Amino acid sequence: MNRIGIMGVVLFAGFFSNGLRGQTIEDGKAIIDLVGMYADARDRVDTVLLASILTDDVDQLVSTGEWRYGKAAAIKGMGGSSRANPGDRVLKVERVRYLDEKCALADARYIINGENGTERKMWSTFIAVKVKGNWKISGIRNMLPAGN
Repeated sequence: MNRIGIMGVVLFAGFFSNGLRGQTIEDGKAIIDLVGMYADARDRVDTVLLASILTDDVDQLVSTGEWRYGKAAAIKGMGGSSRANPGDRVLKVERVRYLDEKCALADARYIINGENGTERKMWSTFIAVKVKGNWKISGIRNMLPAGN
């Protein structure tokens, strides 16, 4: 089964596991694409793209324990972090769980392949909300499991 097929099975199963109505395969794809846009914006330090996909009240907890509150603080921190830790960011969404028709959690493996050859393996959870028909990131929780 190809990657798209596996993703579809996971998303389809998620629709029935929580009993919610109103989500579509397009919603799941849009959330996965949203996380992809975030990874791309971080790699390129694209503040315009970040501003368009984050809510004004976004908050982020990074693996160092720092909290970033609000869009301006999040974008500033993301840019500084990307410059301080250069490399390719790979975010692979493994699960989308809907809390209601306009709110979902996207759990993703988060790997940073550093320019110096290091590989940093983490997890990220994205809180996505539907605003005027478009999914945006309202919160990010990055986790660095012990031993990594």
